[in-house]
Amino acid sequence: MNIMHVTKRLFVLCLLAGSTAGLSPAQAQQGAKDAGQLIGRWNITIDENGRELPAWLEVRKSGLSRLVGSFVGTHGSARPVAEVKFDNGNFRFAIPPQWEEGVHDLVLFGTLTETGIAGTMITPTGQQHAWTGVRAPSLNRQSDPVWGQPIEIFNGRNLDGWYADAPANQWTVRDGILANPKAGANLITEQKFEDFKLHLEFRFPKGSNAGVYLRGRYEVQIEDSPRDAQPDALLYSGVYGFITPSEITSPGPDVWHTYDITLVGRKVTIVANGKTVVSNQEIPGITGGALDSNEGEPGPIYLQGDHGPVEFRKIVITPAR
Repeated sequence: MNIMHVTKRLFVLCLLAGSTAGLSPAQAQQGAKDAGQLIGRWNITIDENGRELPAWLEVRKSGLSRLVGSFVGTHGSARPVAEVKFDNGNFRFAIPPQWEEGVHDLVLFGTLTETGIAGTMITPTGQQHAWTGVRAPSLNRQSDPVWGQPIEIFNGRNLDGWYADAPANQWTVRDGILANPKAGANLITEQKFEDFKLHLEFRFPKGSNAGVYLRGRYEVQIEDSPRDAQPDALLYSGVYGFITPSEITSPGPDVWHTYDITLVGRKVTIVANGKTVVSNQEIPGITGGALDSNEGEPGPIYLQGDHGPVEFRKIVITPAR
């Protein structure tokens, strides 16, 4: 490691070690009030060399004054933030790398602005990227949805109505089955949806891992999880990193499965193979791999194709009117 990198790391660590020691009671009280402006959920957009990538942050109060939280980066699952240090409108935290390249902590610096929050992120490889954030919408609905007509968004013949997010599209349609035989592009609907009921019929080979993204932002896991596995938000029928199903109802690989998913605002219900495993639970924020962090907008259905093989024979959506 070169001297410049060591110096940068020491500078970051010194900033993270800062405290409010020496403040008067009045100053400490005002600081706590200002810190309250940071508490809540934030939709973040990272400028990574000209590419806009989504992220998400939640800041909560723990005990009398400490701030803690959760962070979702551009990929991977939500991870805990042990402490968010706040001083005079500025904040910072560090978390260990998850799926990122590099061995150092991911460090995020931010400040309160007139429109939200903004700052700089230092990746585990030492790259610096600017970012901005706005408060995440509550997505509370004032009335129950009135459902429209079901739409077959997979027609059983071709990929009309879908597009791939990479030039090499490995998805194929044969004998009424939409297949992803190997890792490659994700498949995304051209149409966008707000609140809906989604019916999926799918199967996968042994050991595979895939998923379906609701509004292009919230991944429901499709994975070869053993039926006797301890339920987990990272396993079959979980909302990736956020919501754990009540049980694993997977019949195993190489057979057909069904998901019936209802999404209204942030509230999701998941019926896996005829059994309700998630009942009207709130999805706090975007999951890793989301297309964007614009949670207040409609979004597409997208099928994860950059992990393992998966097949679909039926995909039907019933939008709310």
